[in-house]
Amino acid sequence: MEERRESQPTAGCSDVGPGGERGGVARSWAPEDAWMGTHPKYLEMMELDIGDATQVYIAFLVYLDLMESKSWHEVNCVGLPDLQLICLLGTEIEGEGVQTVVPTPISASLSHNRIREILKASRKLQGDPDLPMSFTLAIVESDSTIVYYKLTDGFMLPDPQNISLRR
Repeated sequence: MEERRESQPTAGCSDVGPGGERGGVARSWAPEDAWMGTHPKYLEMMELDIGDATQVYIAFLVYLDLMESKSWHEVNCVGLPDLQLICLLGTEIEGEGVQTVVPTPISASLSHNRIREILKASRKLQGDPDLPMSFTLAIVESDSTIVYYKLTDGFMLPDPQNISLRR
């Protein structure tokens, strides 16, 4: 009888199943010799020396999504050593204010206190203490799907321009 071996993940691919594990072993999301391992922005994120290779990899995936799919402007990476986070700062529409995006794997758990710490750090990064505290949480699934949630300090009324009227 021939023994079946579990396939190894392809460099640059997660090969992680639901719950972050496959066959009882968590796989790394980090690209080992993939093209993104030599990308200047990926290398810049690695130089921040914050978190592990998985955090850098998901931050890079979010960076690519913001730049290539969503056409954001001037997206930069910033390390928050106290929180062990890599944040992305950018503008969705040219000329508008800077937004903070916090990439996180779907397996991460965030407490209310942790969210409050990120909100405070985001306000400092945005540089305007009069703005309401907010950041966008970019949740990355193992298949590289990214879902964005805007988190604020309390409730905020939606912009009337973004509301479609139902009749």
